[in-house]
Amino acid sequence: MTEIPDKIEHFIGGRLVPSVSGGTFDVADPVSNRVYARAAAGDADDVGKAVEAAAAASDGPWPGLAARARARILNRIADGIEARGERIAAVETFDTGLPITQAKGQAARAAENFRYFADVIVAQHEEAFSQPGQLGYVLRRPAGVAGLITPWNTPFMLESWKLAPALASGCTIVLKPAEWTPLSASLLPEIMTEAGVPDGVFNIVHGIGEQAGAALVAHPRVPRISFTGETATGQVIMRSAADNLKGLSMELGGKSPCVIFADADLDAAVDSALFGVMSLNGERCTAGSRILAERSVYDALVTRLAERADRVRVGDPSDPSTEIGALVHTEHYDRVMSYVRLGAREGARLVAGGRRPSGLPAGNYLAATVFADVTPSMRIFQEEIFGPVVCVTPFDSEEEAVRLANATRYGLAAYLWTSSLNRAHRVAAQVESGMTWVNSHNVRDLRTPFGGVKSSGLGREGGQHSIDFYTESRIVHIALGETHVPRFGVS
Repeated sequence: MTEIPDKIEHFIGGRLVPSVSGGTFDVADPVSNRVYARAAAGDADDVGKAVEAAAAASDGPWPGLAARARARILNRIADGIEARGERIAAVETFDTGLPITQAKGQAARAAENFRYFADVIVAQHEEAFSQPGQLGYVLRRPAGVAGLITPWNTPFMLESWKLAPALASGCTIVLKPAEWTPLSASLLPEIMTEAGVPDGVFNIVHGIGEQAGAALVAHPRVPRISFTGETATGQVIMRSAADNLKGLSMELGGKSPCVIFADADLDAAVDSALFGVMSLNGERCTAGSRILAERSVYDALVTRLAERADRVRVGDPSDPSTEIGALVHTEHYDRVMSYVRLGAREGARLVAGGRRPSGLPAGNYLAATVFADVTPSMRIFQEEIFGPVVCVTPFDSEEEAVRLANATRYGLAAYLWTSSLNRAHRVAAQVESGMTWVNSHNVRDLRTPFGGVKSSGLGREGGQHSIDFYTESRIVHIALGETHVPRFGVS
């Protein structure tokens, strides 16, 4: 196991620093639930210093750096991530409880995020508009200081997903990592410095969301806030950001449907449905946590899901054979378990899991859990559980399937399984989700828009959508000859 530090500090203006107040908070690992480190607890004073450093760097050469020069730095960041891939994955597994094989994939994806946006910024071009007598052209400028608030599930990859386009766009950064999983972010200062990112361009303030996160959102010199997390927190951020009319990009909660029609390839559908909700310990925003199955295949599907769930390997996250590790934190574990108990009280039929696996007396472990006969009125159908728990509900018609798919406040992702191309297009057009996959699990093209509708978010990330968020576009109109202007006030 890689060495784990017992102290985690802020990174401001190119230096590791403690909190102004000297305050810290405990960080525990999810396997033993023992405190392994104390992290600097940031507040408004620390955020103020980080924003000051970022604003000073925003007045320096970084925003005006040629795209190719900035892309070289992003590629060096990717090199640094790849060189530390094993270490990043081990740290992430230790801190989050994610299975090591999945953590390795997330580390590789983090490097690819930087390489991808290095390519995007080099290929960036602006529009020009020509009409008789006039030419218009677009100027694009970095928005300034970007505040990035990231979640505790797959933290390193999701930090890279925001950092890469923000840096590519020429913004300077204040990153506030999730307080439950700050460890992998502590590797970023070394990576950024080694890659040649100037002091002050990249800053980290650790801390509790209600203090450090709230101060970052409220700071008047941070015109962009990108947040990934729960919907309730997103609503608080939106209210606070209104005072300064900040630009917001927020990917929030999900309760995504996986709709399986009788004509689907059931083997592939079962594989995808289980992977989609059980991978990453079920702690994924795009999890297909509501399986809607056509009545004629419902019973057979429930049986297959239960049998497969019973064989999902739950155990030590550092073991390569583990498929579900430990949930991230005791508080979250208790919350997930409360939903398991709630499902039973509501009358859902527990067909798999719902308990701590045998042989694992300690740690935040839950067996892969499947509830059948779940109805739309049940809270486990409506509310995001964010764990290895799936609800299965029958439907009798395409219209009912669409109605059930849309019967929650969320609209992040949807998964459709059918062999009918006509049905796939019809249903995809009617399901209220920002992203829909047909006969596929969550496979993403980095160029495509990522985000949700309804209570699942605001704005889009990915490709040009990310660049648009971190920049300001301005139009310049040039007269190419004499311009006729009506002459007011002339008799």
